[in-house]
Amino acid sequence: MNELLDVMAGPSDRPLAVYRDYLRLLARIQMGPRLQAKLDASDIVQQTILQAHEARDSFRGQSEPEQLAWLRTILANVLAAAVRRFQTQARNVRQEQSLDQQLELSASRMERWLAADLTSPSQGAVRSEELLRLATALCSLPDDQRQAVELHHLQGLPLAEVAQALGKSRGAVVGLLFRGLKKLRELLQSEQEGPSCQTAT
Repeated sequence: MNELLDVMAGPSDRPLAVYRDYLRLLARIQMGPRLQAKLDASDIVQQTILQAHEARDSFRGQSEPEQLAWLRTILANVLAAAVRRFQTQARNVRQEQSLDQQLELSASRMERWLAADLTSPSQGAVRSEELLRLATALCSLPDDQRQAVELHHLQGLPLAEVAQALGKSRGAVVGLLFRGLKKLRELLQSEQEGPSCQTAT
């Protein structure tokens, strides 16, 4: 299995496993509480990587951003299949298109947030490498800080809704966000990559 996941998948000359944290982050954002209770985000990512490996010859992109978009499309299909399986519904093309659009929106929001708040303006446009580092850095945060950051900055929830989702006061959420963002900036400014969240959900 490890050999399978290390097969090169596209123009970036990266093994597919390099994208695991990025895909897991997007999966967590899209999975509702009911689905998360039944299915681990890591399982969704594993299936996505396997399908990407099987469909590698169909990829026609020439850049890593195109490869990320291709992987997000596969992730949307895997998520849609999981939703159908647990909700025992027939295939819903509109729902699958909606998941695809939501994943693209999450990816765009991640890029804007990274460019505006977490990196130096002198760095210019966000590179794919920085997105991968952000996904990995988020994995290294304590769970409550990571959840607060993802809910507020990547899902766009206001503080009151984040507090309700986490069962904490507004002040506690502000503290979680402050500490989480401080740690993320330290990790992203460091030349060393953070640890991979292989077991995160």
